[in-house]
Amino acid sequence: MNGETTRRYVNLIVAIVTILFNGLANALPLNGQSTGEISDRFDVYFVPAGYVFSIWGVIYIGWLAFAIYQLLPAQRDNPRLERIGYLFVVSGIANMAWLFLWHYEYFVLTVLVMFVLLLSLIAIYLRLEIGKVRVTAVERWCVDIPFSLYLGWITVATIANVTAVLHHLQWGGWGIRPELWAIILLAVGVFIAAVMGFLRRDIGYMLVIAWAFVGIAIKHGGVPPVATGAWVASIAVIALIGAVAWVGRRQRPASLSTLLRLI
Repeated sequence: MNGETTRRYVNLIVAIVTILFNGLANALPLNGQSTGEISDRFDVYFVPAGYVFSIWGVIYIGWLAFAIYQLLPAQRDNPRLERIGYLFVVSGIANMAWLFLWHYEYFVLTVLVMFVLLLSLIAIYLRLEIGKVRVTAVERWCVDIPFSLYLGWITVATIANVTAVLHHLQWGGWGIRPELWAIILLAVGVFIAAVMGFLRRDIGYMLVIAWAFVGIAIKHGGVPPVATGAWVASIAVIALIGAVAWVGRRQRPASLSTLLRLI
């Protein structure tokens, strides 16, 4: 078994083990508490309603689709998949490490691990050149879309993780009210979605952002500034998705230099 074959089987094993670990973390649960129960302790606004976390089911399916697809004989010499290297393994280990640290309440360390996870997914995304190269429909559904959705969700999760840990550390927010911070973060999310749409035409990534923002609006309906801001942000991202879908049929994704010139 050569190195590339080993890597592909390791990817499959990591996908399965990470899914099982995620399931057991809440089924057992680890340290006698579920992931959601711990999250509910933090009175922060950048956390969506519980149903939003069902997106993990879609992400798990995406992991398996990728792991099986990259094992197919026809993909043995696929240069895109080879460029990923062991980054998917790194992301799986980071995912499991984050769950362990979160459940055992090493909250500050969860931020460090979350950034490892985020950076590994960004590296995968860039190496795959998602939105920049033409691929078959099968490869898009088994590789590009799973990583777009995963990166989109971890983008939201990273912001939520940081806000929760800052709350845990009793950070004063430089005197800015939590509601205003939530609106600022929502605006940042809209900007990131716009950049991804402009540069990559990545509707999958943008849909995840919109999905999370609607969940924030629903969960915090009793806090009008946050709920209104989240609804506005959701509508903005959905409008961007429509614009990207419309323009994308006629144009190639813009380059970063073009975006900088517009700014």
